[in-house]
Amino acid sequence: MIQEKYNIIGVMSGTSLDGIDLAHLNFELINGKWNFQILESETIGYSQEWIDQLKNAVGFSKSELLALNKKYTLLLGNTISDFISKHHLENIDAVCSHGHTILHQPQNGITLQIGNLPEIATICNQKVVCDFRIQDVELGGQGAPLVPIGDRLLFSEADYCLNLGGFSNVSFEENGNRIAFDISAVNTVLNFYANQLGLEYDDKGKLSSSGKINSELLKKLNALEFYRLSHPKSLGFEFVREIVLPIIESYEISIEDKLATFTEHIAIQIGLALPNKKNKLFITGGGAYNNFLIDRIQYYLTETSLIIPKKKIIEFKEALIFGLLGVLKLRNEINTLSSVTGASRDHSSGKIYHPK
Repeated sequence: MIQEKYNIIGVMSGTSLDGIDLAHLNFELINGKWNFQILESETIGYSQEWIDQLKNAVGFSKSELLALNKKYTLLLGNTISDFISKHHLENIDAVCSHGHTILHQPQNGITLQIGNLPEIATICNQKVVCDFRIQDVELGGQGAPLVPIGDRLLFSEADYCLNLGGFSNVSFEENGNRIAFDISAVNTVLNFYANQLGLEYDDKGKLSSSGKINSELLKKLNALEFYRLSHPKSLGFEFVREIVLPIIESYEISIEDKLATFTEHIAIQIGLALPNKKNKLFITGGGAYNNFLIDRIQYYLTETSLIIPKKKIIEFKEALIFGLLGVLKLRNEINTLSSVTGASRDHSSGKIYHPK
C-alpha cells in the first residue's frame, strides 16, 4: 500500500541567487487532497565567489560546467547534511532538490540544473529525488515552469498564482487545464542594478520609487518579441544577459531611473498576462516584499484582489512545491503537466538516487 504521509526536505536555488532554500516539510493525503506543513526552514546565502561563478557559468565551456557541477553537488549535499544535523531531523523519506539552473534553452533541447549528480545522495546520506526538468525537455516541453501542479494541488483557492523571483511566472486554470508561463525578468534585473550601488537588493522598492520612468526605454522593453509569443514559454538568464540588459545599458540614465522603468515594465507585463482582471491573485517570491512593485501591479489590476501569504510561504513556496513534486515521483504519479510545458504528454519527472 502506498503511504499517505511523507517527511520531506525540499531544496531550491533560484535565478535571483538569494541562496539555497531548505524546508522541512510534512505532506499528508487526506480524502484525496494534499495537506502540508512547513516546519524548519532557512536560506543559506552564497559566498561572493559562488555568486560570481553561478552568474558567469552561462558562458562556461563543457569541461568547466562538468567541474562546476561536481563542485556544486558537493556544496549542495553538504548544505543539506548540515541542515539535517542542525535541526536534528530523523526518518526523512526523501530530499527533493531542484538544483541550480545554469542553462535553459528548451528550443535547442538544452536545460542544465547543476547539483543533481547521483553522488548527492551519498554526500547527504539520504534518498534524493532531483533533476526534474530534463525529461520534460526530452519530451518536447519547455521544462518549465514546474510549480503549477503544486499551485493546483496546494493553493486551489487562488484564481492566479504569481511568483516574483528571478523571473515572474503565473499559473491558472483554463478550460479544465492548468496553464502557466514565464512573464518577464524580475529580480535578475532589479538585483543587478541594486548590486551596482553596493546593495544586495532594492529594499521594499525604495530606490525604484525614487527614480523616474524613461518612456522610450519602457516602450522598447514592452516591444520585446517574447511578450507576443503564446504559451507555453519560459525564460532563462540568457534572456537577461543577451537581450534585456543590453537594451537598458544603451540608455545613459541613473540607476534609480533604470529601476523605476523596469519595475513599471514588470507591472505592465503582469497586467497584460492575466486574462481575467477581477479574480484573486496569490503572490509569492522575494518580489512580494517589494512594496513599490506590488503597488504598481495593483495600479494595472485595479479590480484584482492581491493576496500576500505568510512569510514562510512567500519565501519557501518553491522548496515546498519541489518537495511535493518529489513525493509524486516517489508515488509514480504525474508531477509535470503538458498543458503547462508543451511536452508531448503528462509525466512523472525526476531521478531517484540512493546513498551508497
